[in-house]
Amino acid sequence: MRIILITGISGSGKSVGLKVLEDAGYFCVDNLPPNLLRALVATCIQEHTDTLAVAVDARSASSLLSLPTDIIWLREQGHEVKVLFLTAKTDSLIARFSETRRSHPLSHRVFSPQNTAGPSTLTECIREEREMLADIEEIGHVIDTSGMSANKLRAWIKGLVASEHSPLTLLFESFAFKFGVPLDADLVFDVRVLPNPHYDATLRPLTGRDAPVQAFLQAQTDATELIADIRGFVEKWLPAFKQDNRSYLTVAIGCTGGQHRSVYIVEQLAQYFRPAEHVLVRHRELD
Repeated sequence: MRIILITGISGSGKSVGLKVLEDAGYFCVDNLPPNLLRALVATCIQEHTDTLAVAVDARSASSLLSLPTDIIWLREQGHEVKVLFLTAKTDSLIARFSETRRSHPLSHRVFSPQNTAGPSTLTECIREEREMLADIEEIGHVIDTSGMSANKLRAWIKGLVASEHSPLTLLFESFAFKFGVPLDADLVFDVRVLPNPHYDATLRPLTGRDAPVQAFLQAQTDATELIADIRGFVEKWLPAFKQDNRSYLTVAIGCTGGQHRSVYIVEQLAQYFRPAEHVLVRHRELD
């Protein structure tokens, strides 16, 4: 079977991701206690269901510890198992809970040290949930949904689903340091040392996808050398990530605004690796 487990922090978009998988033809189950996962897979096999998506979150706290063992067991049985871990920065999560006016799933279970007679604050619940899911985050592909619209998340999930048959998907992501480093980055490279096209009035409204910006950066010897260095580093260590049974490797390239330099370098790296690897491209500040 092809099995996708969606987990992560409450409010990060797990329900959106599960709906995308349902539309893609997966048999979907929300909030399944992990100790029932093996039985569910056995039932699906009996029913000749070959694609399964399961959402697991902190509401199943009592059986979360068994999930890594269950994943290993399922893979040993020959099933293709991938884990998507959705997360977001705390301020983004607080804003979402405020907009929906929903309480956090742990709000009536976790108590703060200062007030053991009542529920924790939202911030305390989010912190507690991060601690509970830390081990699960280690084995999943992290998707940072901070500031991301539901439509963008749907598009990213669709891209990942399309790569389900690849042993490893290589994601190149551009971003702006002024908006923070992506939480889902495995490798981060800072390209702010390169000349900035932003200071050229004719290039400022363009992006690293446009020919004039590309010509500007191609003329910079430092840009060529930096791309070669990043390419060499990824090439050297990519086999080790594959041997570590990684399903995804996210390489984040950052500049000041996430519009020119990082976008250009991501496109160059993607073009180089695409013939030999399954490559996805994200431009966080443009998409």
